[in-house]
Amino acid sequence: MLRFSKLMACLAFAGLACSAVHADQLQEIRAKKTLVCGTFAAIEPFGFSDPQTRQTVGYDVDLCKAVAREMGVAMEHRGLTVEARIPELNLGRVDILIANLAYTKTRASQIEFSDAYHVLHEVVIVTKESGISTLDQLSGKKVSATKGSTSEQAIRMRIPSATPVAFQDASAAYLALQQGKVDGFSINDVTAAKFVRQSASGGRPVVMVAEPTILEPMGIGVKKGEPALLAEVNSALTRLEKSGELARNWEKWLGPKTEYGLTRTKVVTPIKDLKFDALP
Repeated sequence: MLRFSKLMACLAFAGLACSAVHADQLQEIRAKKTLVCGTFAAIEPFGFSDPQTRQTVGYDVDLCKAVAREMGVAMEHRGLTVEARIPELNLGRVDILIANLAYTKTRASQIEFSDAYHVLHEVVIVTKESGISTLDQLSGKKVSATKGSTSEQAIRMRIPSATPVAFQDASAAYLALQQGKVDGFSINDVTAAKFVRQSASGGRPVVMVAEPTILEPMGIGVKKGEPALLAEVNSALTRLEKSGELARNWEKWLGPKTEYGLTRTKVVTPIKDLKFDALP
């Protein structure tokens, strides 16, 4: 009986040891020499299909490649929708998420966030003819957003009396504004800048309400229980910041010479060191 108990104890210890080995995702990534990275597949400029090459390109895709290179492995890309990001990560179908992933309390309970490599502003765009210039003027009105996004949550948090109207993607949410089906469109400032510029040459001109709804730190998503992988991702971001690659990637996709015309004002920073009101 004693011998049997010892055998079972050994087997249990072996099982725990095996679980510990398999739980170290960083070792698995290095063993397969590939980092599977999830980004958007159809949201410019973060991840979208190049009409000429039909390859997925974008700001987040280039960041995926850079992180993989810093880790000394190849990058395998997986295109995801807004709703699929966290489920795909937790199911193990991707190793990390770089998909315009904003920090929220709920998401932080489901996955780990790297240091913030960018801070977005959630804003509302309205038609110029509406005369709306403040968020308070949207009280009691309809505001569109992408379904499942923090843009949708921002409406409920910052303009609680407004009615959120969710659409499958940003283009459909913007079209609803153009067609007069809603009074405003909640979106991040990067995408908003593009729509504002586009509207100047076609459709009803739109403008951004000056006051942002919320601030959103953008981080890389890592599965919970993977401290070694999270540390390696943060280390890669720090090295990319110091080398200037993060700044160059910004200039390429979002900078003053692009259709977005944005200036990078933040560097890689631990999310805990940022001052912002996190969404639930």
